[in-house]
Amino acid sequence: MALDAQLAILLSVAMHVTWNLIARHQPAHAVPLWWVLLAHLVLLAPWGFWSLATRVEWNAEFVALLCTSAVANSVYFLGLRQAYRQAPAALVYPLVRSSPLLIAIWSLLLLDERLTAAAWAGIAISVAGLLVMARSADGGSDRGALPWAFLAMFGTSIYSMSDKAAVQQLPDMGAVIGFVSVGYLLSWVTLTLLHRREQGRWWPKARIGLGPMVIGGLCVGLAYALVVYAMRSLPSAVVVAYSNAGIVIAALISIFYFHERTAWKRRLVGAIIILAGILCLKLSSSA
Repeated sequence: MALDAQLAILLSVAMHVTWNLIARHQPAHAVPLWWVLLAHLVLLAPWGFWSLATRVEWNAEFVALLCTSAVANSVYFLGLRQAYRQAPAALVYPLVRSSPLLIAIWSLLLLDERLTAAAWAGIAISVAGLLVMARSADGGSDRGALPWAFLAMFGTSIYSMSDKAAVQQLPDMGAVIGFVSVGYLLSWVTLTLLHRREQGRWWPKARIGLGPMVIGGLCVGLAYALVVYAMRSLPSAVVVAYSNAGIVIAALISIFYFHERTAWKRRLVGAIIILAGILCLKLSSSA
Protein backbone atom coordinates (compact mmCIF):
# COMPACT_ATOMS: atom_id res chain seq x y z
CA MET A 1 0.00 0.00 0.00
CA ALA A 2 1.36 3.44 -0.90
CA LEU A 3 2.42 5.42 2.17
CA ASP A 4 0.28 8.45 1.31
CA ALA A 5 -2.82 6.27 0.83
CA GLN A 6 -2.14 4.44 4.10
CA LEU A 7 -1.76 7.72 5.98
CA ALA A 8 -4.92 9.11 4.38
CA ILE A 9 -6.92 6.07 5.49
CA LEU A 10 -5.53 6.17 9.05
CA LEU A 11 -6.38 9.87 9.38
CA SER A 12 -9.82 9.25 7.91
CA VAL A 13 -10.51 6.47 10.42
CA ALA A 14 -9.40 8.68 13.32
CA MET A 15 -11.70 11.49 12.17
CA HIS A 16 -14.56 9.09 11.57
CA VAL A 17 -14.29 7.75 15.11
CA THR A 18 -14.04 11.27 16.53
CA TRP A 19 -17.20 12.37 14.73
CA ASN A 20 -19.12 9.27 15.84
CA LEU A 21 -18.11 9.79 19.48
CA ILE A 22 -19.25 13.41 19.26
CA ALA A 23 -22.56 12.52 17.59
CA ARG A 24 -23.49 9.94 20.23
CA HIS A 25 -23.50 12.67 22.90
CA GLN A 26 -25.70 15.13 20.98
CA PRO A 27 -29.50 15.27 21.35
CA ALA A 28 -31.24 13.65 18.38
CA HIS A 29 -33.82 16.44 18.11
CA ALA A 30 -30.98 18.90 17.40
CA VAL A 31 -30.28 17.01 14.13
CA PRO A 32 -26.47 17.01 14.63
CA LEU A 33 -25.80 16.06 11.01
CA TRP A 34 -27.49 19.26 9.78
CA TRP A 35 -25.22 21.40 11.96
CA VAL A 36 -21.95 19.63 11.13
CA LEU A 37 -22.67 19.77 7.39
CA LEU A 38 -23.27 23.49 7.81
CA ALA A 39 -20.00 23.81 9.72
CA HIS A 40 -18.17 22.01 6.92
CA LEU A 41 -19.69 24.36 4.34
CA VAL A 42 -18.57 27.38 6.35
CA LEU A 43 -15.11 26.18 7.39
CA LEU A 44 -13.80 24.10 4.48
CA ALA A 45 -16.03 24.51 1.45
CA PRO A 46 -14.84 28.04 0.45
CA TRP A 47 -11.25 26.80 0.09
CA GLY A 48 -12.49 23.67 -1.69
CA PHE A 49 -14.72 25.56 -4.11
CA TRP A 50 -11.88 27.95 -4.98
CA SER A 51 -9.48 25.05 -5.63
CA LEU A 52 -12.12 23.22 -7.65
CA ALA A 53 -12.80 26.29 -9.80
CA THR A 54 -9.17 27.24 -10.41
CA ARG A 55 -7.16 23.99 -10.33
CA VAL A 56 -9.36 21.52 -12.21
CA GLU A 57 -9.61 21.15 -15.99
CA TRP A 58 -13.37 21.10 -16.48
CA ASN A 59 -14.94 18.91 -19.13
CA ALA A 60 -18.26 17.16 -19.72
CA GLU A 61 -17.07 13.88 -18.15
CA PHE A 62 -15.90 15.60 -14.98
CA VAL A 63 -19.16 17.54 -14.63
CA ALA A 64 -21.14 14.29 -15.02
CA LEU A 65 -19.04 12.58 -12.33
CA LEU A 66 -19.39 15.56 -10.01
CA CYS A 67 -23.17 15.60 -10.42
CA THR A 68 -23.38 11.83 -9.93
CA SER A 69 -21.42 11.99 -6.67
CA ALA A 70 -23.47 14.94 -5.40
CA VAL A 71 -26.83 13.28 -6.11
CA ALA A 72 -25.68 9.93 -4.71
CA ASN A 73 -24.49 11.68 -1.53
CA SER A 74 -27.95 13.20 -1.12
CA VAL A 75 -29.51 9.76 -1.61
CA TYR A 76 -27.16 8.39 1.05
CA PHE A 77 -28.07 11.05 3.62
CA LEU A 78 -31.77 10.76 2.83
CA GLY A 79 -31.71 6.98 3.28
CA LEU A 80 -29.66 7.26 6.47
CA ARG A 81 -32.00 9.91 7.90
CA GLN A 82 -35.11 7.85 7.25
CA ALA A 83 -33.56 4.59 8.49
CA TYR A 84 -32.48 6.20 11.77
CA ARG A 85 -36.08 7.23 12.38
CA GLN A 86 -37.17 3.60 12.44
CA ALA A 87 -34.24 1.72 13.93
CA PRO A 88 -31.20 2.32 16.14
CA ALA A 89 -27.85 3.30 14.66
CA ALA A 90 -26.43 -0.03 15.92
CA LEU A 91 -28.57 -1.78 13.30
CA VAL A 92 -28.62 0.78 10.51
CA TYR A 93 -25.02 1.94 10.25
CA PRO A 94 -23.30 -1.47 9.91
CA LEU A 95 -25.78 -2.34 7.14
CA VAL A 96 -25.04 0.90 5.33
CA ARG A 97 -21.30 0.35 5.69
CA SER A 98 -21.60 -3.11 4.11
CA SER A 99 -21.19 -1.44 0.71
CA PRO A 100 -17.61 -2.61 -0.14
CA LEU A 101 -18.87 -5.87 -1.65
CA LEU A 102 -21.31 -3.98 -3.89
CA ILE A 103 -18.60 -1.44 -4.72
CA ALA A 104 -16.25 -4.26 -5.74
CA ILE A 105 -18.89 -5.66 -8.10
CA TRP A 106 -19.59 -2.22 -9.63
CA SER A 107 -15.84 -1.61 -9.96
CA LEU A 108 -15.36 -4.84 -11.86
CA LEU A 109 -18.30 -4.24 -14.20
CA LEU A 110 -17.89 -0.49 -14.79
CA LEU A 111 -14.22 0.33 -14.21
CA ASP A 112 -12.61 -3.05 -14.94
CA GLU A 113 -11.00 -2.79 -11.50
CA ARG A 114 -9.92 -6.34 -10.73
CA LEU A 115 -9.15 -7.62 -7.25
CA THR A 116 -7.22 -10.69 -6.18
CA ALA A 117 -9.05 -13.66 -4.69
CA ALA A 118 -7.59 -12.78 -1.28
CA ALA A 119 -8.91 -9.21 -1.57
CA TRP A 120 -12.39 -10.50 -2.45
CA ALA A 121 -12.20 -12.83 0.55
CA GLY A 122 -11.11 -9.99 2.84
CA ILE A 123 -13.97 -7.77 1.71
CA ALA A 124 -16.49 -10.61 2.07
CA ILE A 125 -15.24 -11.44 5.59
CA SER A 126 -15.42 -7.81 6.68
CA VAL A 127 -18.96 -7.48 5.33
CA ALA A 128 -19.93 -10.65 7.21
CA GLY A 129 -18.62 -9.02 10.40
CA LEU A 130 -20.71 -5.91 9.73
CA LEU A 131 -23.82 -8.07 9.31
CA VAL A 132 -23.09 -9.84 12.61
CA MET A 133 -22.71 -6.46 14.28
CA ALA A 134 -26.00 -5.23 12.77
CA ARG A 135 -27.76 -8.41 13.87
CA SER A 136 -26.87 -7.63 17.47
CA ALA A 137 -29.40 -4.76 17.42
CA ASP A 138 -32.14 -6.45 15.40
CA GLY A 139 -35.13 -7.25 17.55
CA GLY A 140 -37.37 -8.12 14.61
CA SER A 141 -39.41 -4.90 14.75
CA ASP A 142 -37.12 -2.69 12.68
CA ARG A 143 -37.82 -4.06 9.23
CA GLY A 144 -39.19 -0.74 8.04
CA ALA A 145 -35.67 0.69 8.26
CA LEU A 146 -34.14 -1.93 5.98
CA PRO A 147 -35.20 -0.44 2.61
CA TRP A 148 -33.85 2.95 3.66
CA ALA A 149 -30.60 1.44 4.93
CA PHE A 150 -30.14 -0.41 1.65
CA LEU A 151 -30.91 2.80 -0.26
CA ALA A 152 -28.14 4.55 1.70
CA MET A 153 -25.79 1.64 0.96
CA PHE A 154 -26.67 1.87 -2.75
CA GLY A 155 -25.98 5.62 -2.68
CA THR A 156 -22.59 4.92 -1.09
CA SER A 157 -21.70 2.44 -3.83
CA ILE A 158 -22.65 4.92 -6.57
CA TYR A 159 -20.73 7.91 -5.23
CA SER A 160 -17.73 5.67 -4.54
CA MET A 161 -17.70 4.77 -8.24
CA SER A 162 -17.91 8.37 -9.43
CA ASP A 163 -15.37 9.48 -6.81
CA LYS A 164 -12.91 6.87 -8.06
CA ALA A 165 -13.42 7.88 -11.67
CA ALA A 166 -13.00 11.57 -10.87
CA VAL A 167 -10.11 11.53 -8.40
CA GLN A 168 -7.39 11.44 -11.06
CA GLN A 169 -8.67 14.80 -12.31
CA LEU A 170 -8.38 16.36 -8.84
CA PRO A 171 -4.81 17.70 -8.57
CA ASP A 172 -4.61 18.36 -4.82
CA MET A 173 -6.43 18.02 -1.51
CA GLY A 174 -8.11 21.40 -1.95
CA ALA A 175 -9.75 20.21 -5.17
CA VAL A 176 -10.78 16.95 -3.47
CA ILE A 177 -12.42 18.93 -0.66
CA GLY A 178 -14.18 21.06 -3.26
CA PHE A 179 -15.47 17.94 -5.00
CA VAL A 180 -16.74 16.57 -1.68
CA SER A 181 -18.23 19.94 -0.71
CA VAL A 182 -20.46 20.07 -3.78
CA GLY A 183 -22.08 16.83 -2.62
CA TYR A 184 -22.34 18.05 0.95
CA LEU A 185 -23.95 21.31 -0.18
CA LEU A 186 -26.63 19.45 -2.12
CA SER A 187 -27.13 17.07 0.82
CA TRP A 188 -27.47 19.95 3.28
CA VAL A 189 -29.99 21.71 1.04
CA THR A 190 -31.95 18.45 0.71
CA LEU A 191 -32.02 17.94 4.50
CA THR A 192 -33.04 21.58 5.00
CA LEU A 193 -35.95 21.30 2.56
CA LEU A 194 -37.12 18.07 4.21
CA HIS A 195 -36.92 19.69 7.64
CA ARG A 196 -38.87 22.69 6.39
CA ARG A 197 -41.54 20.42 4.94
CA GLU A 198 -41.91 18.32 8.08
CA GLN A 199 -41.29 20.83 10.87
CA GLY A 200 -42.18 24.15 9.23
CA ARG A 201 -38.72 25.51 10.08
CA TRP A 202 -35.60 26.10 8.01
CA TRP A 203 -33.31 24.89 10.80
CA PRO A 204 -33.62 22.58 13.84
CA LYS A 205 -35.14 24.00 17.03
CA ALA A 206 -32.07 23.07 19.08
CA ARG A 207 -28.41 23.66 18.29
CA ILE A 208 -25.44 21.53 19.22
CA GLY A 209 -22.50 23.15 21.01
CA LEU A 210 -20.03 25.26 19.07
CA GLY A 211 -17.11 22.95 19.89
CA PRO A 212 -18.83 19.76 18.69
CA MET A 213 -20.11 21.63 15.64
CA VAL A 214 -16.64 22.82 14.61
CA ILE A 215 -14.87 19.53 15.33
CA GLY A 216 -17.67 17.53 13.69
CA GLY A 217 -17.67 19.79 10.62
CA LEU A 218 -13.92 19.39 10.18
CA CYS A 219 -14.00 15.62 10.74
CA VAL A 220 -16.99 14.84 8.52
CA GLY A 221 -15.58 16.62 5.49
CA LEU A 222 -11.93 15.69 5.87
CA ALA A 223 -12.66 12.01 6.61
CA TYR A 224 -14.56 11.68 3.32
CA ALA A 225 -11.99 13.72 1.37
CA LEU A 226 -9.16 11.52 2.65
CA VAL A 227 -11.01 8.39 1.52
CA VAL A 228 -11.39 9.88 -1.96
CA TYR A 229 -7.72 10.90 -1.96
CA ALA A 230 -6.67 7.32 -1.08
CA MET A 231 -8.56 6.10 -4.16
CA ARG A 232 -5.78 7.60 -6.29
CA SER A 233 -3.67 4.51 -5.70
CA LEU A 234 -6.03 1.89 -4.26
CA PRO A 235 -9.22 0.22 -5.52
CA SER A 236 -12.33 1.98 -4.24
CA ALA A 237 -13.77 -1.13 -2.56
CA VAL A 238 -10.50 -1.72 -0.70
CA VAL A 239 -10.36 1.88 0.56
CA VAL A 240 -13.95 1.78 1.84
CA ALA A 241 -13.35 -1.62 3.46
CA TYR A 242 -10.25 -0.28 5.24
CA SER A 243 -12.19 2.75 6.44
CA ASN A 244 -14.63 0.43 8.23
CA ALA A 245 -11.92 0.00 10.85
CA GLY A 246 -13.53 3.09 12.36
CA ILE A 247 -16.64 1.07 13.18
CA VAL A 248 -14.50 -1.50 14.97
CA ILE A 249 -12.73 1.14 17.06
CA ALA A 250 -16.02 2.86 17.91
CA ALA A 251 -17.54 -0.49 18.95
CA LEU A 252 -14.57 -1.36 21.18
CA ILE A 253 -14.71 2.07 22.83
CA SER A 254 -18.45 1.71 23.47
CA ILE A 255 -17.98 -1.75 25.02
CA PHE A 256 -14.86 -1.25 27.12
CA TYR A 257 -14.89 2.49 27.87
CA PHE A 258 -18.58 3.40 27.96
CA HIS A 259 -19.50 -0.07 29.29
CA GLU A 260 -22.41 -0.53 26.89
CA ARG A 261 -23.30 -4.16 27.50
CA THR A 262 -26.29 -4.59 25.22
CA ALA A 263 -25.47 -7.59 22.98
CA TRP A 264 -21.82 -6.79 23.60
CA LYS A 265 -20.59 -10.31 22.88
CA ARG A 266 -22.14 -10.33 19.42
CA ARG A 267 -20.81 -6.85 18.70
CA LEU A 268 -17.37 -7.95 19.82
CA VAL A 269 -17.52 -11.03 17.58
CA GLY A 270 -18.59 -8.81 14.68
CA ALA A 271 -15.69 -6.45 15.34
CA ILE A 272 -13.22 -9.36 15.40
CA ILE A 273 -14.57 -10.67 12.08
CA ILE A 274 -14.26 -7.22 10.50
CA LEU A 275 -10.67 -6.98 11.70
CA ALA A 276 -9.95 -10.43 10.24
CA GLY A 277 -11.27 -9.25 6.89
CA ILE A 278 -9.16 -6.09 7.02
CA LEU A 279 -6.09 -8.17 7.90
CA CYS A 280 -6.82 -10.43 4.93
CA LEU A 281 -7.01 -7.33 2.72
CA LYS A 282 -3.72 -6.08 4.09
CA LEU A 283 -2.01 -9.40 3.44
CA SER A 284 -3.41 -9.50 -0.10
CA SER A 285 -1.86 -6.11 -0.86
CA SER A 286 1.47 -7.19 0.60
CA ALA A 287 1.67 -10.42 -1.36
